[in-house]
Amino acid sequence: MADTALTAQHRSPLAAATDRLAAATRSCAGAVRLAELPFLAQVNVRLDAKGAAADAVGLALDLALPLEPNTVVRAGGLTAMWLGPDEWLLVGRPGSQRDLESRIRSAATDEPVSVTDVSAQRTTLLVSGPRARDLLAHGCPLDLHPRVFGPGRCAQTTLGRAQAVLVSRDEPRAGFWVLVRSSFAGYLADWLLDAATEYAWS
Repeated sequence: MADTALTAQHRSPLAAATDRLAAATRSCAGAVRLAELPFLAQVNVRLDAKGAAADAVGLALDLALPLEPNTVVRAGGLTAMWLGPDEWLLVGRPGSQRDLESRIRSAATDEPVSVTDVSAQRTTLLVSGPRARDLLAHGCPLDLHPRVFGPGRCAQTTLGRAQAVLVSRDEPRAGFWVLVRSSFAGYLADWLLDAATEYAWS
């Protein structure tokens, strides 16, 4: 019984869709790539952006928290997304959430700060390829033109009626991250797979 529970705990929300995402990628001949990036560490941080804790946390993480709305800062394997004037989402390598929490709390000392591990709340879909922006535009109300939503931008939005955090990655040809609640991940994967058929071989 315990072994079964442990196995279930480590099963990603889109484990059952892995083969379909890979098949869609192949059928699109490189125009669109779809994949899940499971188990990324995700830590929500709330603090006063103008307080001493913000600078201290930035030094501890070797990454300055972004202060411009809807922007992303990346350093090493860590990504910080601006979600609000006093709220950020940190995304790191799988299994690093406890270390991130510890470093943030230690750096903040007595300053008021809220640190919450939300890794199990969402999973991450990678949408990349030369037609990725077009595919996302089918179901997203944001203006996704590169001049408006270029590399290093993020936003809380909807995609195919599912709430998500959309991130335009800043590495060359890296595409987009779509962070979606685990309970909506299957629905959103199905939506993306259906939308991707437009770019499949005829």
